[in-house]
Amino acid sequence: MLTGIAAGLLAGALWGLVFVVPRMTPGLSSVDLTAGRFVSYGSVAALAMLLTLRSHRLPSWHQALVALGMSLLGATGYYLLLAQSITYAGTEVPTLIIGTIPIWVMLLGKPVGLQWSALVPGLLLTASGLGLMMQSTLHSLLQSTAAGADFWLGVVLSLVAMACWTAFAILNAAWLKRHPEVTATEWANWLGIATGLGALLLWLFAGSDAKVLLALDDIALIALICIATGLGSAWAASILWNIASQRLSVSLCGQLIVSETLFALLYSFVWDGTWPSHAQWLATLLFTLGIFASIRAHR
Repeated sequence: MLTGIAAGLLAGALWGLVFVVPRMTPGLSSVDLTAGRFVSYGSVAALAMLLTLRSHRLPSWHQALVALGMSLLGATGYYLLLAQSITYAGTEVPTLIIGTIPIWVMLLGKPVGLQWSALVPGLLLTASGLGLMMQSTLHSLLQSTAAGADFWLGVVLSLVAMACWTAFAILNAAWLKRHPEVTATEWANWLGIATGLGALLLWLFAGSDAKVLLALDDIALIALICIATGLGSAWAASILWNIASQRLSVSLCGQLIVSETLFALLYSFVWDGTWPSHAQWLATLLFTLGIFASIRAHR
């Protein structure tokens, strides 16, 4: 259980990075950013499979099709929606909307033998933290010119992204538990190759021309960011999340996703060079207590 919890928290720390990446690459479209990250993920996964070919099983046709569908739901489609929403609405609000995923996953993925009353403390703490953070963030945004039509379009895209990843979290955990013979690394590699192929097709149909990308002044930095997020926030995070999904219940995994919100906000504050308000500090405390309450309920 401790290994699963540590893996889930580390996955959240790596995922949190992707919330500031769109702001680090302002010259890159959402399609190009999504393609860059996930083609990198697919390349790392393919290399990992090649290096471990003797011990790494290959997927059946059915498993390959499942990986393609899951990659669209939890990777390419999700991240494209998220990146576009951050472009329109900034980092904070999409982060908070995505931050409700733990609540939905806990509600939809509760183990049969676990009483609802055991989940209530963690749910209330997490919901209270989100409410505080949302109130603090929206108050400042709604007073500014940022809350125009583009802002609300970003909010809608964030909601769709939230629904996609909630479904992915539940379906992915269920699939891994039904197929214990597939290791966390194997499944991450299969998803990675499927995601990389989908991202490549996305770029070919909707991405910028290669000459345009190569002409960007900071193309070396952009390439480095795409490789880093593909290796860390996609491949490594996927392995860690699969380990957590295999060892923990869906509802506890859902609670651990709160760490993604915490780290995303931390990275955002560091990037902006700002300091959290008192309400945001309190919200962070409530998030942390919510994680501990959920762990205790699942023991």
